[in-house]
Amino acid sequence: MSQEFEGKVIFITGAAHGQGRATALAFAREGADIAVFDIAKQIQYPSYPFGSADELLTLKSEIEALGRRALIFAGDVRDDEAITRAVLETIEQLGKIDVLFNNAGIAAYGLSHELSESEWDSVLDINLKGAWLVGRRVIPHMIEARAGVIINNSSIAGLRGLNRMSHYTASKWGLVGLTKSWAIELASYNIRVISLHPTGVNTPMNDGLAELEGTTAAEIAERSAGNLLDVPWIETEDVAYAVLFLSSDRARYITGSPFVLDAGLLTR
Repeated sequence: MSQEFEGKVIFITGAAHGQGRATALAFAREGADIAVFDIAKQIQYPSYPFGSADELLTLKSEIEALGRRALIFAGDVRDDEAITRAVLETIEQLGKIDVLFNNAGIAAYGLSHELSESEWDSVLDINLKGAWLVGRRVIPHMIEARAGVIINNSSIAGLRGLNRMSHYTASKWGLVGLTKSWAIELASYNIRVISLHPTGVNTPMNDGLAELEGTTAAEIAERSAGNLLDVPWIETEDVAYAVLFLSSDRARYITGSPFVLDAGLLTR
């Protein structure tokens, strides 16, 4: 088994299932210790199923079965006190944070002028403000260490517009600006910052959004612009492999840039 990240500590938000979970396990297989932060309960908007406390517990068990240390935190990325406690406990228990994967996010459909203020705020606060809240608690420790990697999970929606997803798209474009600004601010401390832009990913959120639309994920993929490669979506492991690469020394000169993982969608 490769141990490329032996001795490293990874902090991942939104990790109970989907892309975050796959990435946590991928890092653990590569020798890293993992801290995961997830709300692990249902919220009012959007109404598709979120990760659960049981999923967090099974993730901890799976990481530990790989011989790695695991910390799990149930908390909301909009809650600065919960974030602060989780980051401080991670530093206390695991010694540092080498990589932050800002992955927590939500999505929903709705015409921009028909969205309620609370719906707009929920998406922007979780997807964009949440990434900033977590980052501002992790960054001082990376500055002290004079090393680190931050990966903000954006989307193809961070590079184009999407119909009936203006709040989601605005939040993902915001992550691009945050990424570039952090990259400028933190380069002198040897901290790299990258935005990741996947096409549709085969996750519970993907299925949940389709259910809210009264259709299937496959039907949504078929009626969208579509990937250039002959796949309706990519897998969570594809995102995990990208995060591992971007966190590695092989990507040591990548910072401030968008990393597109879109199966050719944006080329159409």
